[in-house]
Amino acid sequence: MITTAHRQLDGAPLILVWDNASTHHAKPLREFCHRNSDWLTIVKLPLYAPDLNPVEGVWTHLKKSLANLAPRAINDLTSVVKHRLRSVQHRPEILDGFIAGLGLEPP
Repeated sequence: MITTAHRQLDGAPLILVWDNASTHHAKPLREFCHRNSDWLTIVKLPLYAPDLNPVEGVWTHLKKSLANLAPRAINDLTSVVKHRLRSVQHRPEILDGFIAGLGLEPP
């Protein structure tokens, strides 16, 4: 996925902001990051820092929109979640708001 994004951006450098998930500490991933450090920069968040992670804003927004939902089946829930995430994806002003809440400038 990282190399795909790099290719889609015509080889532009990438900056990844990582939480402290155990998968981010795996040896193969560390080696990959080291091998590609000419175009890949990793910024690690502290152990627990939801207030520094814009993805937390996305999840909070999504959960609030699901508060009164009563799906009949898991497929119904899956469909609604995908639709609502897609709607956020296509509204950059909402995503910019999650970044602005961190005190950073949106790109």
